[in-house]
Amino acid sequence: MPLRLYNTLTKRVEDFVPRDPSDISFYSCGPTVYDDAHIGNFRSFLAADLLRRWIESPLCEIGTKQGTHKGPRRVTHVMNITDVGHMTDDGDADGGGEDKMEAAARRLESQFEKQKAEAKKSGTSHAAAALDPSDPYQIARFYETRFREDARRLGLKLALEADKDPTLMPRATESVAGMIALVARLIEKGNAYVVGAPGSRVVYFRVKSFPDYGRLSGNTLDRLKEGEGGRINAEHQVQKEHPADFLLWKEDARHKMKWDSPWGAGYPGWHIECSVMSAARLCLTAPPVVGGGKGPVGGSSSVSLAALTIPDAAPIIDLHSGGEDNIFPHHECEIAQSCCAFNQRPAGAPYAAMWFHPRFLMVEGTKMSKSKGNFFTARDLFAKGIEPAALRLELIKTHYRSNANFTMQGLTDSQRMVDRWRRVAESAGEQKATQLQGADLPVLREFAQALHDDLNIAGAMAAVNSWVGSIAAPTADDAAVMRLIDGVLGVLDLERPQAARSEIGIFLPGTTPDPVVIAKLEERRAARAAKDFRTSDRIRDELLALGYAIKDVAGGRVEVSRRL
Repeated sequence: MPLRLYNTLTKRVEDFVPRDPSDISFYSCGPTVYDDAHIGNFRSFLAADLLRRWIESPLCEIGTKQGTHKGPRRVTHVMNITDVGHMTDDGDADGGGEDKMEAAARRLESQFEKQKAEAKKSGTSHAAAALDPSDPYQIARFYETRFREDARRLGLKLALEADKDPTLMPRATESVAGMIALVARLIEKGNAYVVGAPGSRVVYFRVKSFPDYGRLSGNTLDRLKEGEGGRINAEHQVQKEHPADFLLWKEDARHKMKWDSPWGAGYPGWHIECSVMSAARLCLTAPPVVGGGKGPVGGSSSVSLAALTIPDAAPIIDLHSGGEDNIFPHHECEIAQSCCAFNQRPAGAPYAAMWFHPRFLMVEGTKMSKSKGNFFTARDLFAKGIEPAALRLELIKTHYRSNANFTMQGLTDSQRMVDRWRRVAESAGEQKATQLQGADLPVLREFAQALHDDLNIAGAMAAVNSWVGSIAAPTADDAAVMRLIDGVLGVLDLERPQAARSEIGIFLPGTTPDPVVIAKLEERRAARAAKDFRTSDRIRDELLALGYAIKDVAGGRVEVSRRL
C-alpha cells in the first residue's frame, strides 16, 4: 500500500501523489523568533520531520498515475524564520495588535537587565550580555540561533541541512523585496487594493476575488461576514470591501522594522511571507535533480516571482505543514494569495497538493501555560538532564492527528525505549550484516504498513518493540535493521549527555558539581557516619528544595539528578 495521509484541504485520508515522486517539495511554517520555541512548537516541527524522513526511507512507497514509486527520492524541505510581521493578535486576519518582535523587545529589556544583574552578582556571564533588547533584529538573531541549536539537538534534519544551505531556512526580513513584488502583482491582477491617504496606506487582499476562500478551514465568507468566532475586528472594517479582506502591507513610519514600498514605508502582513519564501526556494531556486528529475516547477531559476506562472489549477508545492493553529487565518490566506498570484486558473487550485496539520500538545492532561508551571521549552528539559532522544521520541510517538499528552512518566518510558533500541543497534561490534531483504522481513513489513497508513507511528513502534522483545541475542543483521528503522525515527545518534564525577558525587546530565551541593553532600556523609540520620534526612530535604534528587550508590558516592 502506498503512502496515504489525511489532507486538511479535502478532509479525508488519500493517496499522497506528488508532482514528481523522485523530487518532492515540502514547506513547513517555522518559528516566530521572539522567544524560545516550546515543546508544543517542536511537536509540529518533529511531526513534519518524521513525515519527511519516512518519505525518504527506502521502505516508503508513493503512488503515481503510472503505478507505485519505490525510490530513491529526495525531499527539499524548507522552513521559514518569521522575524517580522507576525502580530500579537494572530487570530485576526487583519494582523491586529503589535509586532511580536517589538513586543519581545519591550518584554526583554527589563528581563535581561535583571538577569545581567544576577549574573554580575554571581560572577558568571549572561548569554545575552552583548544583546541590545531594544533592537528587534538582535532579538531575532538571538532566538533564531537558539532555535537552530535546539532543532539540531532534536535531530530536525532540515536544521542540519540548513547549516550548509541557508536557503532552506529563509528569513522573512531578507525576503521583503519578494513580498513587495508579490503584493504589486496581486494589485495588478485585481486581487488586492490600496486604501488610506499617504502616511496611513494599507494594502488588502480582496477575498471575493478567490471564491474558494474558506475551503481549508471552513470559515466561508458568509460566516466571516457575520463575525463568527470574533475573527473580524470592527475598527478595521470601514475601509475594507469585505470584512474578511486581509492585510498584505501596512504603511507605518513608527514601526521599528520597516521598508520602502510603492505604498509607503512600512511592513508586510504575516501571511504574505510564506507565499514568497515557499515559491522562491521551491519553484525558482531549487537545484536541478540528479538523474533526470524535472527541477523547479516554474522552470528556469531566472524566472522571477513577478512572472512565475503555474499551469491551470495545479499545486504549487507537494506538501505543506504547520500546527493546527495555522489553519486559519494563516494557511487560508496563504492559499488565496498564492493561487491568485501564480495559478493560471486560481479556482480550485490547492497551493499544496497535501496539507498536513499536527494537533496540539497538552502537558499532564492540561493546556500548557506559564501560569500553571507546566510550560517547557526544549532547552528547559535539556538543562534538567533530559536526553534529546527521549524528548524527540516523546514528541513524535502520538499520532499527529491526536492531541498529544506530554508527561514526565512518558519521558521516562521514552528513554527506556531508546535504551532498548540502542542495545540492538550497538550489538554488532565488528560483525558485518548480511544483505537485508527489505520489507520481506516481518518487522520492516509491519513498520512500513503502519507508516503508509496515515503515518501511524503507534503501530510502527509497536512492531519495532515486539520485534526487539523477541530478540534473545542481537546480531549484526538485527543492528542493521534497527539502523534502517532509525533512519525514520531519528533517535539513536542524538547527543547523549555525560555524567560529571567528583570524589563524593556522580552528577547526572542536567547537573554540575556545584560547590554548595558538594558541601551539603559532605555534611550528609559525616552525619550518616555518626548515625545522625535526622540531620542526614534534613540535608536531603534541603537538596530537594534546591531542585536536586539524591541516591546513594556503590562506592560511597551519591548520584545527583535534577528533580523533575
